[in-house]
Amino acid sequence: MPKLRLPYFDLSAEALTGLRSVKSYLENSALNKTLLEWVYLRVSQINGCSFCLKLHSKALRAAGENNERLDSLAGWHSNPLFSEQERAALQWAESLSQIATTHAPDADFDILNKYFNEQEISDLTFAIANMNALNRVAIAMRQ
Repeated sequence: MPKLRLPYFDLSAEALTGLRSVKSYLENSALNKTLLEWVYLRVSQINGCSFCLKLHSKALRAAGENNERLDSLAGWHSNPLFSEQERAALQWAESLSQIATTHAPDADFDILNKYFNEQEISDLTFAIANMNALNRVAIAMRQ
């Protein structure tokens, strides 16, 4: 395992506290906590953040999720194990995590309205953005 590049959690403690406070807010939002963990795990898969992959897989197992769904997450597009609401959230997570190429298309946004209210869509968007930020810091610092 690579050595931690910098003790960023000490050097930029206030910034990290800000990102953690967003996560804390979201855990108390109307969004389903398990849905959030699925989104966090998918974002972490896309970004290749091994620290976060372990963290969110463990959280999903603790929430009672089974290995078949965990093993199938990367192929959720063609897997009936995920609900329509989960699929909408996962599609939005992929669109935003790869925004440089997707540009967050209207089709991906519009489907959210079937399963989430405006507050939930806003919170989901912050959840995805925040996880991308945390992934990038962890990967950059070799956590």
